[in-house]
Amino acid sequence: MTNGISLNTKKILVTGSNGLLGQKITDLALADPAIDLIATSKGENRHPVKEGYSYIDLDILNEQRLREVVAEYRPDAIINTAAMTNVDACEQDPEGCRKLNVGAVAELASLSEAFGIHLIHLSTDFIFDGAEGPYAEDAIPNPLSLYGQSKLDAERIIQQSHSKWAILRTILVYGVVADMSRSNIVLWAKGALEKGQPLKVVNDQWRMPTLAEDLAQACLLAATKEAEGLYHISGKDMFSIDELVAAVADFWGLDKSLISQVSSATLNQAAPRPKRTGFLLDKARTVLGYEPHSFSEGLAVVDRQLKAEK
Repeated sequence: MTNGISLNTKKILVTGSNGLLGQKITDLALADPAIDLIATSKGENRHPVKEGYSYIDLDILNEQRLREVVAEYRPDAIINTAAMTNVDACEQDPEGCRKLNVGAVAELASLSEAFGIHLIHLSTDFIFDGAEGPYAEDAIPNPLSLYGQSKLDAERIIQQSHSKWAILRTILVYGVVADMSRSNIVLWAKGALEKGQPLKVVNDQWRMPTLAEDLAQACLLAATKEAEGLYHISGKDMFSIDELVAAVADFWGLDKSLISQVSSATLNQAAPRPKRTGFLLDKARTVLGYEPHSFSEGLAVVDRQLKAEK
């Protein structure tokens, strides 16, 4: 034992720990005595539990500060959850998108190489054009948006680095934490329908929504198993977006007549979206031991957490 920490403890640094995924990773790490967690994010720590791990206010765009933190803590693994993920915002702020989604990742890859760190990076189904989903890991990327392109460019930088790496691509993450910085499709649909607000929802895009707890589990499985390569991580159920919102309405007994179906073309969004993504999960199941919740099970998890907050 060293300072109360077992010598076989894995030291894991997480970027973007204030986000939904970051907070779920913190939850799981706190429950695992074999993980020594260094949580980093911009600003104050949003996680309700402040003890049992280190928290550092860190903007990963500050290369000097990032280097100092990595050099000081020397983690075994870095899980990079920090990103600009608003697809239309990336289209409107290409420079900001490139800085966070590509530039910061290049620096993390360089530091991981220099310090012998296992880099685990989060990517997206939006690297694909949606013509032939669901996709296996070796499918050919063809992003439609600046967001998708930025995430693909980051993947290629990591793959060309000499660091030990794993890239986990995911789809439409949902869930709830006590201090949310932004919403997600499940909470948005539930909240709007509870207020009696009519919703226009696209019926020509298909996704496999991912429970945040499942994705967090996959990140820690990749870290603890020292997995390398590409992994597709999502939920197990494929829905069109209007079916997904209808399932949310059904689960909470809300009024589905408020939901009207529209085509993507009518929304005038800044960035085009892939039509049908979805993932084949065989590799993640076999190598990582990943097994996601069904969507209805995921909604039940969210429901329990919402009730526990009251």
